[in-house]
Amino acid sequence: MFGKKDANQDKLAVQKAMTMIGQGTSVQGDMASDGDIRVDGGVKGALNSRSKIVVGNTGTVEGDLYCQNATIEGRVKGNIHVQELLILSKTAFVDGDILMKKLVVEEGARFNGKCSMAAVSKSYEADKTMAKVG
Repeated sequence: MFGKKDANQDKLAVQKAMTMIGQGTSVQGDMASDGDIRVDGGVKGALNSRSKIVVGNTGTVEGDLYCQNATIEGRVKGNIHVQELLILSKTAFVDGDILMKKLVVEEGARFNGKCSMAAVSKSYEADKTMAKVG
């Protein structure tokens, strides 16, 4: 009863974890997370989340993104692979190819690249980024 940890509690804690890269912070290198990733600073490298990636208004990413869902408000120079929903807000600028299941593009969003609407295979995600990072 006391002192015992439930395996489901551990999974919930990981799912709720969020990695934040704040404005004025820059990171170089690939990152992987089971939880959400939010970028308001700068990242040079691939990002892989089993959950959601948000690139905020002031965020810039130079590298590929792999995730379940994504919202882009800032700049991404690289390919984006989203298993479910990708939202490009009115302030988004994407220079790269995107592959996703569902897409929402707000008026004003800018995108240069190819767009394919298909499910991203989990094995591709794991092979491309998790092997390098994890």
